[in-house]
Amino acid sequence: MDDVTRLDGREGHVGEFARIGIVTVSDRASAGAYEDEGGPAILGFLNEAVASPLEVHYRCVPDEVDAIAEALTDLCDALGCAVVVTTGGTGPASRDVTPEATEAVLDRVLPGFGEQMRAISLAFVPTAILSRQLGGTRGSSLVFNLPGRPKSIRETIDEIWRAVPYAVDLIGGPYLDMVDAVCDAFRPKTARRR
Repeated sequence: MDDVTRLDGREGHVGEFARIGIVTVSDRASAGAYEDEGGPAILGFLNEAVASPLEVHYRCVPDEVDAIAEALTDLCDALGCAVVVTTGGTGPASRDVTPEATEAVLDRVLPGFGEQMRAISLAFVPTAILSRQLGGTRGSSLVFNLPGRPKSIRETIDEIWRAVPYAVDLIGGPYLDMVDAVCDAFRPKTARRR
């Protein structure tokens, strides 16, 4: 199932329209036994932090490599999402297969995403070393894995997203304008619009 949310751009933005995908990976949430909290946390961040107009596509899939890979591939290839973010399934449990599914569909791995997310989380919990999050590119889409809990998502995405707009620029995606008070994204001066 593909839920679509449209977020209007902020007045005075200099960004371009973009599609963003959110994939929640959870056996229980995909079966309707548990209400997903991770996907809405990511959507909340996007609503607060991105100034550009967005079309956000949401999927909730079980902890199965094929289901995750299919969702990621569809969001990147068929829908042309500039960014696809997953939540859940990145730990050491046997059902945690999000990193395997993600790596299987990536053209290139960007190790800094996983390294930085673990570093951020280590400031809050020692179990961050158990996380296997990663990020990379598929065509002109940036894909990365976030933790599953809303609190951890916000701790991580608020920092990680600072590099996302410029990464999207570099891989040929749309110019994402940000609300600087929420997320002061980095771009070299020569890459900024204002």
